[in-house]
Amino acid sequence: MKPWQDEQLQLLLAEDNEHQVFDHIAEIARRLGFDHCAYGVRPPLPVSRQRIVMFNTYPTEWRERYAKQNYLAVDPTVQHGLRSALPVVWSEEFFANAREFWEEARAFNLRYGWAHPCRDAQGVLGMLTVAEMQETSIKLSWLAQISHLAMTRILVRKLVPESNVKLSHQETAVIRWTADGKSAAEIAKIMGLSVRTVTFHLTNVTSKLNAANKTAAAVRAAMLGLLY
Repeated sequence: MKPWQDEQLQLLLAEDNEHQVFDHIAEIARRLGFDHCAYGVRPPLPVSRQRIVMFNTYPTEWRERYAKQNYLAVDPTVQHGLRSALPVVWSEEFFANAREFWEEARAFNLRYGWAHPCRDAQGVLGMLTVAEMQETSIKLSWLAQISHLAMTRILVRKLVPESNVKLSHQETAVIRWTADGKSAAEIAKIMGLSVRTVTFHLTNVTSKLNAANKTAAAVRAAMLGLLY
């Protein structure tokens, strides 16, 4: 008999649609004893206009209120996920600086919850949240990790086409030196190449990453984990 974790992982990875994956995640959370489930993902690009894509099973009225009041901008769980990889349990203290948000959430019977951020090598941030919880923290931590794996496997290639880019060994080396502030002439000397060849590689990387210039390409490559 397969372990419970393996069965659920295979179920999630068998899907190729983010909505179907989330439906499975929500069902797993429900079987673990949670009335509501939410998953959010923030791709690393674009840098200047970062976005968060949300999926949840919260009451329709609360989702509409959340959007109308732009609570995404003040939600303490979101702010926590942007700066920490540690799970957090909802509490009066945690929501102390967002009293209006907390009072409204409780009015919709969202009083107890747990949120677990996840980050991966491509710089993608995800966070699983469950509400009206029981004590099943070990399985929840595991569910947060596989939720991130299954959802970002589908979403990132849609939201960030550049995540599918493959760089050659020399392209990786050239853009890595560029990220360190080296000029084309300096890189040519370091790598034993001509300046023309270095420029050729930089042009290719810039094109592959849909960047405006080599500096932007270096930033994108770093954020997507392509420098390693």
